[in-house]
Amino acid sequence: MAGSRSVVIAALIANGAIAVLKFFGFLLTGSPSMLSETYHSISDTGNQVFLLIGIRYSSREANRAHPFGYGKAQFFYSFLVSVLLFGIAGWESLKHGYEAVMHPAHGGERADVILAGINFTDLVPVDPFWINVAVLVGAIAFESYAFLKARAELNEQIDTYGWSGLREAFSKTSDVTTLTAFTEDTIALSGAGIALVGITLARYLDMPVFDAIASLVIGALLMFFAVALAWENKRLILGESLPADVEESLRSAIVDHDGVVHIDGFRTVFVGPGEVLVTADVSFDGDTVARDVDEDITQIETALREIDDRVRIVYIEPEV
Repeated sequence: MAGSRSVVIAALIANGAIAVLKFFGFLLTGSPSMLSETYHSISDTGNQVFLLIGIRYSSREANRAHPFGYGKAQFFYSFLVSVLLFGIAGWESLKHGYEAVMHPAHGGERADVILAGINFTDLVPVDPFWINVAVLVGAIAFESYAFLKARAELNEQIDTYGWSGLREAFSKTSDVTTLTAFTEDTIALSGAGIALVGITLARYLDMPVFDAIASLVIGALLMFFAVALAWENKRLILGESLPADVEESLRSAIVDHDGVVHIDGFRTVFVGPGEVLVTADVSFDGDTVARDVDEDITQIETALREIDDRVRIVYIEPEV
């Protein structure tokens, strides 16, 4: 999954730099939505670290304790990302936005506490509002780059497996690392746009509540996608099979092989991103068994891998 690694690294670099800039913008203005975006970018940076750990861990060779390898490590670490990081960031954003709505003056006072008496605004000759705008516009530019890279990787999978679009890819892909990065980049772009609208309305309408509402919306967005990502990882952690149409193609390839009478049992399961285990109990006619069924099994295994490149491990149990 070289594509997944490059997608994650691109997002890691972008989010790390953006988190620092957003926090600087918050220190200057005390904007609730900027604090939410800071939480968001910090969580995104942590996301990439967890995803890289998952990629590295999943590349370990199979052994006695894990005979099918460590591919599912990516499912586990992506699940941690969705629950711990997206969830925590979403909750903190939602909570801070709620406090800012209920206590409008709290947002401005918060900056003074963090600065410990140092007024950074006096040290910067530019209106802090425009610094926030510049930070968010820059964040949108950086996130757009990471988003397009993740989207290109997903589009490649859509073309390879004939999916109808992003919605089907979201529910069928086993590359949860790219899926998580793509989702995170989508939320990051949306969050930066929402924050930009919120601080702009608060400034020109002189209604700080819009800034607080933007924080609430960002928090809700994060928590929603946290649940969605956790759900998608759950299906793979529990052991999802290939889609029914792909399984039917694989079954047909076995049945159509010369000497096969019928299939008594057939199962598939993902053992890692893009790695599927296939098992089948296959009844052969007497002539095939007497000839050399091992050669037929080898041919069937090759045929299955040619139909779908995700088929990595095949076990055929011959029956007479």
